[in-house]
Amino acid sequence: MTTPQARMLIAGVTLFLAPCIGLAESQSTTEISPAEMVKSVIYNELHPSKSSNIRWKYRVDKESDGKQETREVVETKSGSLDRLLSSAGKPLTDAQANSETGRILRFSHSPEEQRKAEETRRKDAAQCAAFMQMIPDAFVFQYAGESGNLAKVVFKPNHQFRPPSREGKVLQQMAGEMWVDARQKRLVSINGQLMNEVKFAGGFLGHLEKGGQFTVKRAELAPEDWELTEMTVDMRGKALLFKSITVQQKELHSNFERVPDDLTLSDAANLLLRQTIVASKQ
Repeated sequence: MTTPQARMLIAGVTLFLAPCIGLAESQSTTEISPAEMVKSVIYNELHPSKSSNIRWKYRVDKESDGKQETREVVETKSGSLDRLLSSAGKPLTDAQANSETGRILRFSHSPEEQRKAEETRRKDAAQCAAFMQMIPDAFVFQYAGESGNLAKVVFKPNHQFRPPSREGKVLQQMAGEMWVDARQKRLVSINGQLMNEVKFAGGFLGHLEKGGQFTVKRAELAPEDWELTEMTVDMRGKALLFKSITVQQKELHSNFERVPDDLTLSDAANLLLRQTIVASKQ
């Protein structure tokens, strides 16, 4: 349930964009400027309505640096709990299944592990908010088309932007496009690419190579509740001491089923373990 900290600089940039964020000049959909549209999108992502506070159980098919796995995730009011279902396209061995059962039970009965996970979640949320708040200043926005209620906004670096952090330096070299729901002002999809190499401390602390890119897609699963459904990351570079970094990651979220809004971690553990037992008997 903990969030991996390794490679936060690269993968984190993409993950932070996931919860953040065309329209012809005709103004048939909206009369606000593209910059104001993006500001509204970011505000709504940081301040979602209470009616969108919905919990889900869903499947994650993930491929990261050549490693494939499938997990089932259950959301609760205290965070998410997951169980590994398969690895490299193969069902778990008995030893792996027992290990997963033990991990889930330990976490669901350990206030200390839950406290640490909550601290990590809050730290990541604060980083996400700080990152998202840079976006209106980091880019120049322009409407580029519309499709029904969706507006397309393209973005490119704002050369007047002075990044206050390493994440900001990445934004400074990024361009791409996003589709937003113009009525709700919520992010539907976004893709971006590094237009130039990004160096940290003149390259001493590492760099990201030109051409790195990402794609994020979301869907409205319930009224005013938008969830990540697909993410792709392909970035390369070097970290401190010239260690090579390659982040090639794909995630597909599917099979969403709503669970009670007041679900606890113990409830989630029971749900995951009960379904595993049922599946093993089939």
